[in-house]
Amino acid sequence: MSVYEKYGLKKVINASGKMTILGVSKVSDTVSAAQKVGGQNFFEMSELIIQSGRYIAKLLGAENATVVSSASAGIAQSVAALIGRGDAYHTMHPYTPRITRRDIILPKGHNVNYGTSVELMVQQGGGMVVEAGYANECTPEQVAMEITENTAALLYIKSHHTVQKSMLSVQEMVKIAKEYQLPLIVDAAAEEDLFTYYKQGVDLVIYSGAKAIEGPSSGLVVGKEPYVSWIQEQSKGLGRSMKIGKENILGFVQAIEDFIIKGSEDGDQMKARLKPFIDSLNQIKGIEASIVQDAAGRAIYRAKVVITGNHTALEVIKELKKGETAIYTREYQANNGVIEFDIRAVDQTEMFVIVEKLSGILKVENEDD
Repeated sequence: MSVYEKYGLKKVINASGKMTILGVSKVSDTVSAAQKVGGQNFFEMSELIIQSGRYIAKLLGAENATVVSSASAGIAQSVAALIGRGDAYHTMHPYTPRITRRDIILPKGHNVNYGTSVELMVQQGGGMVVEAGYANECTPEQVAMEITENTAALLYIKSHHTVQKSMLSVQEMVKIAKEYQLPLIVDAAAEEDLFTYYKQGVDLVIYSGAKAIEGPSSGLVVGKEPYVSWIQEQSKGLGRSMKIGKENILGFVQAIEDFIIKGSEDGDQMKARLKPFIDSLNQIKGIEASIVQDAAGRAIYRAKVVITGNHTALEVIKELKKGETAIYTREYQANNGVIEFDIRAVDQTEMFVIVEKLSGILKVENEDD
């Protein structure tokens, strides 16, 4: 009996990208083997966290690093750490009124919903969000004017979910942080570059372990001291409710090693795999397919499908999820008649299934005309 039969689950083709709602990524055999070692042995967990963090930091050329349960946990624990600054009382009482310096400044266009809200994660860490600028504009001057004696840190979200136009850059945010002697957190959850932001002077950089790095459920905070050590202290307080297991720590470290050596599929490789897929899609009446790059400028290329027939994109998306195999797509532009297919976790056989299912959906429409 397969796991799908055992639990009454549908098979899923993940053409939406490395999304939490679908389990994010597939892990390799080497990562699974490392998880097995972790699961079948005991460790002093405090030492495992410290030593694995030091090992990762050495790989990445950083002062220190720490593995957490997710990128979201990384935000909450980083905020708590920078508010408490290693204070033992604060660790056990993160919302104490004794500390009033709790403002976390971020561009207004970065306070987004990525499955939950950035604001909620900041609040979970005991911070108070202060939005700088406007939804469609944030300049260095607009960030600086929000800084007061109650500012604990600056926060920048590097994501396709955020507003891209008229926003200050990471480098500009670093300059403000240094000028006002404030720590800067960059949430780079889905980013593939594990080096640049730290080298640019960011104090704490947060990554998802299960997205670009293709590790198990986990997160990583890379950064400077004493900030990373303060985050590790959170395991005695706020971090207890979001702890990570030994098997996922070891699996994630292996995933980082593999990622540094092998990297991920590059843009040219994606475009080469996309071409026959696009050609097949364009044989279907009622759609127009083309290759597009990720809106945030990452080297990720996808199939853009414009629905030109009588069905709406939302109707097609709904039909794709029906049946024994559910096909999940990127739905962000569905209201404009556009569906995107992210092929990073899709093989050639699955692409054929997508083409066949789309053809069947639109064949019914064409027969109705």
